[in-house]
Amino acid sequence: MKFQLRYGLHSIATGFRTLSWTCGLLCAVAAYGQESMRSFAVDTPSVHDPVMAFENGTYHLYSTGNGLSHYTSHDMKHWTGCRQGAITDIPQWTHDSVPGFTQHVWAPDIIQFNGRWYLSYACSTFGKNTSAIGLLSKSSLNSDEPWHDEGCILASRGGRDNWNAIDPNVIVAQDGTPWLTFGSFWDGIQLVRLDSSLHVASGERPFTIARRYAPTHPNVADNPTSDEAGPNAIEAPFIYFHRGWYYLFVSWDYCCQGMKSTYRIAVGRSRQIMGPYLDSHGHDMLKGGGDILFEGDKKEFEAVGHCAVYTVKGKPMLICHGYSIARGGTPVLVKRNLKFNAHGLSLAK
Repeated sequence: MKFQLRYGLHSIATGFRTLSWTCGLLCAVAAYGQESMRSFAVDTPSVHDPVMAFENGTYHLYSTGNGLSHYTSHDMKHWTGCRQGAITDIPQWTHDSVPGFTQHVWAPDIIQFNGRWYLSYACSTFGKNTSAIGLLSKSSLNSDEPWHDEGCILASRGGRDNWNAIDPNVIVAQDGTPWLTFGSFWDGIQLVRLDSSLHVASGERPFTIARRYAPTHPNVADNPTSDEAGPNAIEAPFIYFHRGWYYLFVSWDYCCQGMKSTYRIAVGRSRQIMGPYLDSHGHDMLKGGGDILFEGDKKEFEAVGHCAVYTVKGKPMLICHGYSIARGGTPVLVKRNLKFNAHGLSLAK
């Protein structure tokens, strides 16, 4: 049986299965076969900022956590979680770049590029933009091969940069060029061209593709040397290509507060990866535009956010975390099918 899994613009053949992806992970990781395991509840692993990859019949789910959380499944319903994080030895450069950084690694992304898996991840401290995005690689997710540290993709500094180097997402454009989108608060969502090693291409600098400013507050863009995040509550970008359009998914408002979280997912689209990304009313996301796609229903989830999008068995699927009301605000894995139409897209269970 042919199985297709698409993500962004990446496709590979594995036996009778065709994959296509765009997502990332994290720093020096322990071999998969050496990790101790335990079983988790059906379809409800506790995760934050989840991303997924598929290789030879196994789904790999990675998320924010101490050493990076890692789960595996053969059906996306029954998940087995690692007793210890995937990362056992964070490279020293992360601590040198981000004083105060611990083993708590943020917001992974994973992509298969030129036949090799690449994991990107964020190192930071809460509420500050002295941050860095790192990169790891290995040839197979199912092997005992250790992750190889590929160093730092880029870093931000408080008082120097008006952007925050966290929440990475790598996508390969239709012309084969890899790009990195990232960002949280400050001047919003950034995009920068990468080279074939998935590091920032020579002479390139990040530029803003989406903002969300509170009208009653001074724009943080007016004060680029500030160490404070300001009111621009937008982060967690993810770009997905579908039928001639690049879709930019972002999270608005606030995560990480359990039942007080206000996260929600917004989206816009563009014919070009560099933008402009417009919502269904023609408003540019660079000027605060965006359509609300998914938010807490106050019945099952208080809030939802930090999504990734893939095509699974021919159908677009969004995954994210939701703050479960039944579990007192614990973040859990959420999956929703996506439906695209001439004017945008909608969610279906």
